[in-house]
Amino acid sequence: MDAPRPIVEVRGIVNRFGSQVVHDGLDMEVRPNEVFGIVGGSGSGKSVLLRTILGLRRPQAGTVRLDGRDISQLSEQELRHVKAGYGVTFQQGALFTSLTVLQNVQLPMIEHLRLPASVRDELAMLKVRLVGLPPEAAQKYPSQLSGGMVKRAALARALALDPRLLFLDEPTSGLDPISAAAFDELLMELQSQLKLTVVMITHDLDTIFRTCNRVGVIVDKKMESDTLDGIVRHQHPWIQAYFHGERARARLGAHGT
Repeated sequence: MDAPRPIVEVRGIVNRFGSQVVHDGLDMEVRPNEVFGIVGGSGSGKSVLLRTILGLRRPQAGTVRLDGRDISQLSEQELRHVKAGYGVTFQQGALFTSLTVLQNVQLPMIEHLRLPASVRDELAMLKVRLVGLPPEAAQKYPSQLSGGMVKRAALARALALDPRLLFLDEPTSGLDPISAAAFDELLMELQSQLKLTVVMITHDLDTIFRTCNRVGVIVDKKMESDTLDGIVRHQHPWIQAYFHGERARARLGAHGT
């Protein structure tokens, strides 16, 4: 039986800023219905890679295919259609501070769908409840929310168009351990219910061990990918230091690795 086609396929990506090479022939693939974590040191270009995959940055070389389609070869209209098929949360939530939670969640609907306002309201409220926010949160502004609620509101907006593919940039950064664990549990529940494929940049070891099927580590301007059990055995010095440092030992013990 043939393996399913990767939903995200990155081949030979080169990203440079002047003389600084960030990625040099980076390869990555994400399979349907998995949670794929992206890890790397400061300056390794995690967010640059995400922007490249999303079509927000054109690399100097290499290709990005989303669901088998080379995004560099698509017309503006075709790329717009592809973008409607994925959801994104950026670091710090990136909600519009002048809009309520409900209005933030409705933004992708306004951009991509032609719906009466009453239907938009109803659908947006469904998304608010889906991510575990109380109904009264819908009429609040981001400044009136806790950090954990902002993350959930951003997730509701990312799910507005019922995407199959979800990109998360540091989804638990800035959260206390209890709020981070609750977000991870919510993510796993949604991933199972909605059959989502999730690509997540994170430095949170707890999140990695709780949620990821496979992990890609950016080292030496390329990516080393494996299952979670496989990557913790990788002999690269940075990977060893990251997964076997003092704060990682408790997680490795709990994971049985």
